[in-house]
Amino acid sequence: MTGPLVVLVGPPGAGKTTVGHILAARLGAVLRDTDADVEQSEGVTVQDLFVTHGEAHFRALEEKAVAAALTEHDGVLSLGGGAVLSEATRALLADHPVVFLDVGLSGAASRVGLGAGRPLLLGNVRGQLKALLDARRPVYTEAADLTIDTDGRGPDEVAELIATWLGARQNRTTQNGEPA
Repeated sequence: MTGPLVVLVGPPGAGKTTVGHILAARLGAVLRDTDADVEQSEGVTVQDLFVTHGEAHFRALEEKAVAAALTEHDGVLSLGGGAVLSEATRALLADHPVVFLDVGLSGAASRVGLGAGRPLLLGNVRGQLKALLDARRPVYTEAADLTIDTDGRGPDEVAELIATWLGARQNRTTQNGEPA
């Protein structure tokens, strides 16, 4: 299989970027973030894309960015919180190791603060975050091969859990000669 060593998914505040940097360093790899890819290709922030062109436009750009990253990147890949809402993206993820970084409402709210730079959380951050978590959790779970509850865990511990899981997957592949 070609593509990322692992794909991180989860809601805002789950720790995808922080854990991704630690995990990439531990694995001797590079972290790639699809939100950053969209921002770089469009020359504006995700928030500005939402305001100027709307969510549907952003999601179309995001879907293309994820598809490209899944074929081009061989390190750790972090997806934007809503990327898994795309059925096409979920289908592409089926061929890659995906880890859902789950987080409770309190943990996510404390990590995202007032939602600055997070267009879907503007206004009542806690209320918006709860609705987002409730709606997306089943989709994250469906897309994931491994779910890690990040509440009460530091990013180093979460990265270690993922690295251990990846090592076990690799050992199964080596022993069986087939992808785990």
